[in-house]
Amino acid sequence: MSRAARGRLGYHAGLSAEAIVEQDYLRRGYSLAQRRYRGPGGEIDLIVRGRDSVIFVEVKASKTHAQAAARVSARQAARIQTSASAFVANEPAGQLTDMRFDVALVDASGAIEILENAFM
Repeated sequence: MSRAARGRLGYHAGLSAEAIVEQDYLRRGYSLAQRRYRGPGGEIDLIVRGRDSVIFVEVKASKTHAQAAARVSARQAARIQTSASAFVANEPAGQLTDMRFDVALVDASGAIEILENAFM
């Protein structure tokens, strides 16, 4: 398989994983605030709202949940936090907005594991 074909396959697998995770959050009563938000630190896969909070979700897909979790780096977490800060600047409470950072792991079978408060 060519590099371009692998890239397209990975892109579509990522979209599929994000859709599965989005449906999981919606089913649990959250509402979607934004998909693929582009901020100054980079992209945040999903932003959902709880009753009184904003949840920033990084979605990782791989053969196993452990392999997916291993793909989240400290550098990536810092970039997500930078973009999250820009997003909440437009919220009524600004930087005082109640927020958390989740990592949603999706394995090859489509099973989801949510790591709430994965980083701060």
